[in-house]
Order: sequence, then structure tokens, then C-alpha cells
Amino acid sequence: MRKIILSIIFCVVLFPTATLADEREVYIALGDSLAAGQTPYNEIDAGYTDFIALQLMRNGKLAHFSKELTFPGYRVQNVIETVQSDKAKQLLSEATLITISAGANNLLPLIEHNPEQGTIAFSQLSADFALNEVRIQMKELLSLTKEKAPNAEIYVLGYYFPYVSLHEEQKHGAEKAVKLLNKILKQETEQAGHVFVDVFDDFNLGQADYLPSIQDIHPNQLGYRIMANEMLKKYSGNNILSLPIDALPAPNPKTFEEMLQMQENELAVQEEQFIAQHHPDKPKPIYV
Repeated sequence: MRKIILSIIFCVVLFPTATLADEREVYIALGDSLAAGQTPYNEIDAGYTDFIALQLMRNGKLAHFSKELTFPGYRVQNVIETVQSDKAKQLLSEATLITISAGANNLLPLIEHNPEQGTIAFSQLSADFALNEVRIQMKELLSLTKEKAPNAEIYVLGYYFPYVSLHEEQKHGAEKAVKLLNKILKQETEQAGHVFVDVFDDFNLGQADYLPSIQDIHPNQLGYRIMANEMLKKYSGNNILSLPIDALPAPNPKTFEEMLQMQENELAVQEEQFIAQHHPDKPKPIYV
């Protein structure tokens, strides 16, 4: 499944000219399933990165948006490898705005969650090791991202508490671990001179509304809206770019298989366009 390249669901805007790049953002998203827009039902739809792009576009501030460098399940090391890839080279070199979601997949797989019983279990030693790994790798990721995207402002998103069915007495340990993850992300982000976006408190105020499946830790569009608005508030310094609830786009989820087919179709079109441009005498294929 890692070979699937996630296409842009919400919008595609062509790369700008140099003049446009000075006036509008070339927004590139990096990171895990939250950056990709995974739904609570194992599909991909518009998520917080799409909503950020939507509001920038509505306000005349967007030249290009891509989340094709995101992928569900990415740990920090996976994002590092993506940033170093050939695929990322042009996208990052043109970027003026970058958001990153990374770190949760280093920690959360260590937590055994039983949603029906409302319990969790994890090793504190293993969690501490994972968090230290995040600290080291985030420092490297932020340094590499700035190197590859020298003109970009970089925003790192924190995480919400993802377990809605826990008994109160079960919450403390896991909540402490997620808060420590956010603390590490904040420290490394700010030490590197970038912006950390804290979503923990605002998201948790409506946690039950934003996480509709006790079996899954991914939010619905209402939850992604909270994350997008927290980033946009940091970006603008106020609420002027905030996405209202009544302006949310209609859901349009795609399965991973549909995303793969969309990508294959896109590549076929690109190949046909390349042949038409560089080999105009070559017969065009006939599709039936």
C-alpha cells in the first residue's frame, strides 16, 4: 500500500509564475494520515490540509496545493525519507508554506486499545523510547525540510487525544503520553524557528462529536475543521481565515483502491500529453 501516491482530492492549481509565487502560497502538506485526510472509515477525503487550502484559495492567497507527499501510517522517519525523495524535490523547492503532521505513529501503535471495554495498556519504557526517537528525528526532519524548501514557512501540527471510549480512570497515562508528544513537537519546532500549532484543548472540547467511531482514531470533517482553523489562526494572527461550519464542502470519500486508480489514470494522461508534445508523429493509443 505504500506505493499508492495520494492524489489531491480537494483542488489542484497549476504551479505559479514567479510573480504569482510572491503573492500567493505554494502550499505543500507533509505527514501522516491526518495530513492525508483519512476518515474514521478507512477512506480518504478532504482533511485539515484541504480545508487550509480551501480558505487560502477563497481569500486569494493560494497558487498551488498538494498533499501527494502525505501517507497514512507515516512515522517521522518515513516523512524524512519522503522529503529526501526525487518526487519531493520540485514540490518543496517551490513551496512557500508547509504543514507537517508526524510523530503519532511512533507512539500510538504501542498503546493497546480495547474500545469495547474502554481500556488501554502500554509500556511506559517503550513509550519513553518512542518519544525520544520523535525528538531526535523531528530535529532532523525540520532541518531537512528547511534545506529543501528554503522559502517556506513551516507549521507543525500537534495532536488531539484520540480515544473516546476510555473510562476516566484509564485516561491519565495515555493522555500524559500524548501531551508529552506535543511538548516534544513544540520544543523542536520552536527551537528550529518554526510555528507549532496546538490543537489539543480545542479539539478535546468536542471530542465525542469529532471522533464518531470508537474503533478508529481519525476525525470527521468537523474535527479536521478544528485543526485547520487552529493553523489558520496562527498563520493570519486572527480568525479572519477561519472555515465556518456551514462552508464545509460536501463529503466525497475515496477508498484506497479508488485513489490508486485515480493516480494510474492521471499518470496515463500525463504520459499521453508528454508523447503528444515530444513525439507528435507517434500514433496515439486507442482506448476501448
